[in-house]
Amino acid sequence: MLLGTGIGWRPEIADAIERMPGIDWVEAVAENVCPGHLPDSLLRLRERGVTVVPHGVALGLGGADRPDPARLTALAERAEALGSPLVTEHIAFVRAGGALTASRTLEAGHLLPVPRTRDALAVLCENVRMAQDALPVPLAVENIAALISWPDEELTEGQFLYELVERTGVRLLVDVANLHTNHVNRGEDPARALSELPVEAIAYVHVAGGFERDGVWHDSHAHPVPQPVLDILADLASRTRPPGVLLERDEDFPDGGELERELDAIRDTVAGATRRAGKAAAPVPATASAAGAATAPVPVPAATRQRVALSEAALLSALVAGTPAPEGFDGSRLRVQSRALSAKRADVVAKVAPELPRIVGPTYRADFVAYARSRPMTGGYREDALDFAAHLLLGGHPDSSGELRTWWLERSGPKPPGSRLLTRWWRTRTARLALRRAGREAGARLGG
Repeated sequence: MLLGTGIGWRPEIADAIERMPGIDWVEAVAENVCPGHLPDSLLRLRERGVTVVPHGVALGLGGADRPDPARLTALAERAEALGSPLVTEHIAFVRAGGALTASRTLEAGHLLPVPRTRDALAVLCENVRMAQDALPVPLAVENIAALISWPDEELTEGQFLYELVERTGVRLLVDVANLHTNHVNRGEDPARALSELPVEAIAYVHVAGGFERDGVWHDSHAHPVPQPVLDILADLASRTRPPGVLLERDEDFPDGGELERELDAIRDTVAGATRRAGKAAAPVPATASAAGAATAPVPVPAATRQRVALSEAALLSALVAGTPAPEGFDGSRLRVQSRALSAKRADVVAKVAPELPRIVGPTYRADFVAYARSRPMTGGYREDALDFAAHLLLGGHPDSSGELRTWWLERSGPKPPGSRLLTRWWRTRTARLALRRAGREAGARLGG
């Protein structure tokens, strides 16, 4: 099907989206949607005939491990609950370590680039096929933005994506903002990437804003779409008319009028480029087969997965656990990425546990970044919030009002019926032992 012009659905702008004219479809972060309790706004949009596409961020198809069956099941359930024509994910790894490396599993809390090597491509292709088999609708995968480059890569971005499509038949979600990010940060030519892509495999396109600081482009999704990103969109639209184009915005939401103006600029860019190129013919439908039949799968040897696992684990450990930078990486860029990961982690924990920044006070961010330097994330963000609170309490944080320890107790300790009993329990030796046990368990997760 042809998607048209859409916008990323977020709760903060749900009302504005419902009032916007000309919205053909929306994209919702899959992990933020519960199939049995869909937001009323999404239900109203669906009743109006607006297509909803779930966009996954946690599957980690570029990781060395095979896709988690539970995550695949959850993604499939969301596609069915939303009546979606396809689902999307990323060409990235989000965790590393574990059994393949005989080390602890680390979570990045972010989409990290896979090495463009034959080994990594083989692993990615097998993982994509597994995902395709588990999903009830077609899968499209997105190119990501990156601050860092892998040494000794064997393929360009376009070549890597072309071979992925050729081997698996997967569709592509082309993020033109990410192509701009990689141009600034890694010196990659967006035009060359587009010329090497199988454009007939494009399901839809992402457009987003960011900002540049000290020569590094940050794909923030919190700023207006800049002209260079629109220029790359125009280049793509001059080659093929995309079935759908979507505006992403995740932070610092402007009023609905500004978002509508950005959508108008996107529409004008696509229409102008296709008109000038004389390519106004209908694009390839988003649910059609990609670039012909996929090639026959070849099982990936265990040794190949292990090589990818070791390389990804070494990089992630350097980023979140302070281990030495793997050979061939730009150390200064790794430090920039590491700081960005810590900052993002602090921001997400503040969203998951909004009470914490208020309780901790103005030192929240500095305290969290100091904690993150020695405590890489090994679970989810809710667990991270509890571990951070326990870290502060064990470290002698001046919790003068007792609000921090009460917050921690209510979420990780016994739950007496009233505040007085809670206060009495906290004063007991049992409470102190429970807190220290929580600290030891957090340490064990890190050392496991």
